[in-house]
Order: sequence, then C-alpha cells, then structure tokens
Amino acid sequence: MTPQDTRQYAPATERNREPILEILLQVLPGSGTVLEIASGTGEHAVYFASKLKDSIWLPTDANPQARASIIAWTEHFGCSNIYPPLELDVREPVWSVETETVSQWLNTSPIIAIVNINMIHISPWLACLGLMAGAGRILPVGGILYLYGPFKQGGEHTAPSNAAFDEYLRAQNPEWGVRNLDDVVAAAKAEHLTLKQTYQMPANNLSVVFER
Repeated sequence: MTPQDTRQYAPATERNREPILEILLQVLPGSGTVLEIASGTGEHAVYFASKLKDSIWLPTDANPQARASIIAWTEHFGCSNIYPPLELDVREPVWSVETETVSQWLNTSPIIAIVNINMIHISPWLACLGLMAGAGRILPVGGILYLYGPFKQGGEHTAPSNAAFDEYLRAQNPEWGVRNLDDVVAAAKAEHLTLKQTYQMPANNLSVVFER
C-alpha cells in the first residue's frame, strides 16, 4: 500500500462476504438503492455492488478515515453503481439521507433496503435503537433491513467463542456486547419492522432479516 493509498483492510470481510452475498441475493428487492450503515473499510460495498448490478449501493460511516477508504476502494475497482459515502450516525434523530439534498439524489432510485454488518455489538445499545428508528422512518412498506453478526438466543450465547468475544467487547467498552436477538426483535417491532427470517452463518453468526 502506497502512502497515498487510503484503502483499509478488514480480514473478516473476505471470509464472510460470499455467505452474506448468498443471503442478500435471496432477500433484497431486485432494484433500487441499498443503504449500508457503518460501511467500515468499504470492502463489502465494492464487492456487493459488483454483484448486485441492478441496485445502487449507498455506503455510510461516521468515521472520516473509513469514508476515505470507501472512496479509495470504489476508485480502485471503478465501481459505477456506488454513491459517494455519506457521514451518518444512526443515533441522530434525522439521518443525512433524509436531508433535502440527498433525497434529490434518490428520486430516481429510492432506498429499498438497509444493510448493517457487524455494528450493533461494537456500539452502544442506543445505536441499535437508532438503527431501528431510522429504518422505520426511511424504508418503504416491504423494504428490507438486513443485519449480520453474533447474537445471543434466548439470552444465552450460542458458542463459547461468542461468549469470549462478548467478554472481550465489554472489557473494551461496557456499552458494547453481543446482543440478545429477542431484544433486537422487540426494538425492531417498536418501529414497525417484522422479523422475516434468520439464517445460520459461518463462525457462529446470524443473518437477521426484517421487513417494514
């Protein structure tokens, strides 16, 4: 990587992108804009956009270094169906995609799905609540919210590795941690989002799909 190259790398991306894509191909509407929350390095964005040619990918991240990485990855692959990344903090009462300027971009291709990978356990619970509130405001009827990551089920960890990961996260920040799926489903229901399906994924993760 040259000094001018602002691309960042997340090793988990290459491991999980194909299993995630397999689910996205099943659950996402055929066309429209897919809003990715907390896009991180941008590696997922360029990979999914290259495979979902009839959709437009809209990456976002609160971190300016992450947004620079997303731009660099987009330029590296020459992706034409990716919008420039937006700054977005899900805890804000109005998201940047709801502003008049951005809404004008989306007139011809409205947001029909939201994708959020590996965020709600590495952020305060308020971020999960904000994600659900935003999805409830933005998604049309029939729109999809897709989550990926580790979850407790019935209040219990599904594997020793997840329990160890949860302990590690809480040591970094007491407000972080692997979330109980029942709590996430309840938060979604409060914003008119219905659990549609869960899928077992590699490394004791889940894909969780909600519908507006």
